[in-house]
Amino acid sequence: MAISVRDVMRRWGGRAIGLTVTGIGLYVVAPSLLTMFGSWPRLAEVRLYWFAELALFETLSLASLWWLTRIALAPHPGDAESGTHPRLGWGTAAAAQLAGNAASKVVPGGAATGGVVQAKILIDAGQPGPAVASGLTATNLLGTAVLLLLPVLTIPALIIGPPPAHELQLGLVVSVVLAAVIVAIGVTALTWPRVVATAGRGIGAAVHLVRPAVTGEGLATALLAQRERIAAAFQGHWWRAVFAAAANRMFDYAALVAALVAFGAHVRPAEVLVAYVVAQAFAIIPITPGGVGFVDAGLTSLLVVAGVPADTALIGTLLYRLFSFWLPIPVGALAWAGWRIGTRSGSGEPTA
Repeated sequence: MAISVRDVMRRWGGRAIGLTVTGIGLYVVAPSLLTMFGSWPRLAEVRLYWFAELALFETLSLASLWWLTRIALAPHPGDAESGTHPRLGWGTAAAAQLAGNAASKVVPGGAATGGVVQAKILIDAGQPGPAVASGLTATNLLGTAVLLLLPVLTIPALIIGPPPAHELQLGLVVSVVLAAVIVAIGVTALTWPRVVATAGRGIGAAVHLVRPAVTGEGLATALLAQRERIAAAFQGHWWRAVFAAAANRMFDYAALVAALVAFGAHVRPAEVLVAYVVAQAFAIIPITPGGVGFVDAGLTSLLVVAGVPADTALIGTLLYRLFSFWLPIPVGALAWAGWRIGTRSGSGEPTA
């Protein structure tokens, strides 16, 4: 049977375009990556306890995602008794997230590819497909909502004024305070839909002045729809779900603060948080897998703008990305291999 050019373009055209964009993106960011990796020898200046601290923060950040996934996929009493929806184990949740996270960092397609890998592991482990789809969607929506909320919460700190420059260590305290505020705001939004609608109308009215296509009612309706999806997925577990989502971001931010403190940086914690949020937004743009290069260059530049010396910003970003981006890739590969071995042995759980 002859294959037409249209069929070939329909099947491979999108992939070819994606690979081309990825190749161009990697070519553009290659100089900045080479410059950053050229600072690698300076990591020898870091005391070992800083490596342990960053490893702890990033492990807690990932564990928060595993917990959030288990909450989203928690079976209802009837499902648990009938055996149609088994309870998700920590091992499977960790293997799925780690493997999906690694795939999103090395395969073109970013988060979409990682989501497919994570969903495959969860479904093969016995989780119902519809529950996995709705649960992962709600998890991503909640994580994005927390990320978008962070810059709003930093505005008061930027207006009031900075603490003394040598108190960047307060960033670790700031992460705890912000986590508590995020939990309070998140539970309020999930409990009272009117709060979400009112906020949507207010934000929509402000955006309408710049973009007439956006209206207060339209944005309020969209926010309420997303709120319903999150509320349905985490019904009865709102406090824990919002806490887990906040902990994921705040532990990751704490790792960035620790990386800068390790090299004696003097900068305001609020400005570091703004740089962190913008860098995370770069990671969402699927130009390169996981935003590699763009996140590194963007974060370094933003830290310099915030007042961090260029060489300190460069090596601090390298140390942070080592634990938040590069090391999870081989760990995710090992998690995938462990899950495959566990599946072949019939246990359905990753082996040690």
